[in-house]
Amino acid sequence: MMMFCVLSAQAQGNANDLFAAGINDAETFLNDYLAPVSEGAIYSISGSWFNTGDAKPLGGFEVSIIGNITGFKNKEDKKTFLMNTADYENLQFVDGNTTNTVSSALGDIEGIRVFVEAEIAPGVTSREEFDLPTGLASEGINFIPSGYLQGSVGLIKGTELKARLLPKIKTDDVAISLFGIGIQHEFTKHLPADKILPVAISGVIGYTNINGTYDFTDTSIIAGSDQKIDAKINTWVFQAVVSTKLPIINFYGSLGYMSGKSETAVLGTYTVQSGPFQNTYVDPFTLTKDASGVTANIGTKLKLGFFRLHADYTIAEFNNLSVGLSVGFR
Repeated sequence: MMMFCVLSAQAQGNANDLFAAGINDAETFLNDYLAPVSEGAIYSISGSWFNTGDAKPLGGFEVSIIGNITGFKNKEDKKTFLMNTADYENLQFVDGNTTNTVSSALGDIEGIRVFVEAEIAPGVTSREEFDLPTGLASEGINFIPSGYLQGSVGLIKGTELKARLLPKIKTDDVAISLFGIGIQHEFTKHLPADKILPVAISGVIGYTNINGTYDFTDTSIIAGSDQKIDAKINTWVFQAVVSTKLPIINFYGSLGYMSGKSETAVLGTYTVQSGPFQNTYVDPFTLTKDASGVTANIGTKLKLGFFRLHADYTIAEFNNLSVGLSVGFR
């Protein structure tokens, strides 16, 4: 919810200006501007499917509250992008350059001024100047948060079914929900020496979906109606997991592959009332971002009776710190 609100505040301040550059230029810019935060969100919600390689026995269960922090403080390549006016129909830099490094939705570059100019009548030229938006880092935010409830239950020998959920949270302007399903199978359960082996090895497959909307009609940033951002993210992970099998404290690690896709639809009616390209647009465009890559993970789990605490760190295109508090049986 925080991420939606901050991003929307940043982008909305320039919404009228961006649409004033023409719908194609607005889409081209926003696609590059939002791509890094969409990619970071994909990595943020995709992991944390396990805290051990030891699958629960039949009837064993665990319920967890999991929080993730996906950082980007030192990822300058994600906080900026190179904007080339050759890729735009109307946008030009006021300083006369054809290329400039500008802020993405994660960044903090201010004062990049652009303009659009066109002849609106014989001998009459209209020119509109404005600043490009900055990003989350300008608000002192250098991470993407996520969190949800997650449960797992042991089924047949070596197999564990998992589910995650963030019940729909809705305010006047923002709504967000998450669900996912996964499965873990421990291969070492099939070995004769399973009871005496010091480690457990398993495979995990998980699917996660998140939906979020932000309605900013009442902000009156740009004339129109029913204005909102509708974002959907789907991710898949495939991981090989190994862990120790000790009574109280254990260590685990994994190597895997993640793939995901985000779709961000800009919906509603937008009426541009200034500049040379005044027009009204309805449901102007949908921005998409695909992300995939190898992930590696290391963590530890403390088990004290029914209560468990785990923490792990994932190394990927966007690194992630995950912490979970659990209650379980067996």
